[in-house]
Amino acid sequence: MDYDAIENIVKAVRDEAGAQLNLGKDPDDEEIKELITRIVIEKGKQYFLSLAVKKHIITKAFNSMRRLDVLQPLLEDETVTEIMVNAPDEIFIERDGKTSKLDIKFESSDRLLNVIQSVVSKVNRVVNEAVPVVDARLHDGSRVNVVLPPVALKGPTITIRKFAKSTLTMNDLIRYDSLTKEAVDFLDKAVRAKYNIFVCGGTGSGKTTFLNALSFSIPDNERVITIEDSAELQIKNIKNLVSLETRNPNTEGRGEITVRDLIKTSLRMRPDRIIVGEVRGAEALDMLQAMNTGHDGSLSTGHANTTRDMLSRIETMVLSAANLPVEVIRKNISAALDLIIHVARLRDGSRKVLEISEITGIQNGEIVLNTLFKFEECGDDNGKVLGKLKKTGNKIINILKSGMAGIKFEN
Repeated sequence: MDYDAIENIVKAVRDEAGAQLNLGKDPDDEEIKELITRIVIEKGKQYFLSLAVKKHIITKAFNSMRRLDVLQPLLEDETVTEIMVNAPDEIFIERDGKTSKLDIKFESSDRLLNVIQSVVSKVNRVVNEAVPVVDARLHDGSRVNVVLPPVALKGPTITIRKFAKSTLTMNDLIRYDSLTKEAVDFLDKAVRAKYNIFVCGGTGSGKTTFLNALSFSIPDNERVITIEDSAELQIKNIKNLVSLETRNPNTEGRGEITVRDLIKTSLRMRPDRIIVGEVRGAEALDMLQAMNTGHDGSLSTGHANTTRDMLSRIETMVLSAANLPVEVIRKNISAALDLIIHVARLRDGSRKVLEISEITGIQNGEIVLNTLFKFEECGDDNGKVLGKLKKTGNKIINILKSGMAGIKFEN
């Protein structure tokens, strides 16, 4: 039986199941699956379906009613790291750092739109023609971005950044050759000594994954507040954890809760540390002020191609919040941030730490970086980038926090 014939049966099964559902109650997954199975068995007699085809139709019909339709198998495939739907009949995935187009499609633009509405409604977000762009998340923390027409010209678009089932630790990152044991020992001490750390990198470079891994070094007796646009962090080792998420305005333009609002609120929640998932705009000023007013050990991430570029971006973001002299902003940055880490996805798809630098102060009006670790590329082996994160030989200068914590860095 060809693809179109099976799709027609799936649609007929779904329509019949929908018509038979008791609208007076909310059926659970098992009830719906039993109903679909009964209908497919009857259809099997009519179309002489094999057992394998029946199972396939049951799964597809169930996924289209209660899951994410044709995307569900991709979500369950742990080798797939990103799902990109450009249009109902144009679906790409990323696997092992490589992008490829799949020979699957949604039966219509309406089916894709139904899946999108199902996703955003579960996290109390709204997306429609009036609000055509939205960020959301799945129950497992996977990040979802949606763009609807008229902004998206081909039709509803959805991009899903999947997260691993288990949170990666620093030891996992060593095993994947993302950084070295020496660098891990240094960062573990820095986190425990409550250095303020900022992780920067491009899209898909692994900033959030790295932030999760860093969080394992936070002592489990501390109170941690996380602040995110869309909750993605998976901090498992902290018992006294409060996770905050922004809220979009309603259809009347009211009720918005921004990252800035949440940072200000978190200061009244007696945090030992504040973790801002990603800094994108004016909230950079509030984050720096929080770090400068006794909330040491705070962590955050931002988009930039180098550590120096990230400092420039933070300056620009602070200027969007307040018209301050650049000199004042740079003094605030140098006083607030202790370490800045650059992560990147290389041309072979691997994700690595490229630089760990210390911010030591201001000299001639410029922020001074003391580079402690730097990735050195040493060749290419059949497309695989060869290299290692190495110590530069520079000693860490700011040892006040580590001394107060009774921690000594190996120089």
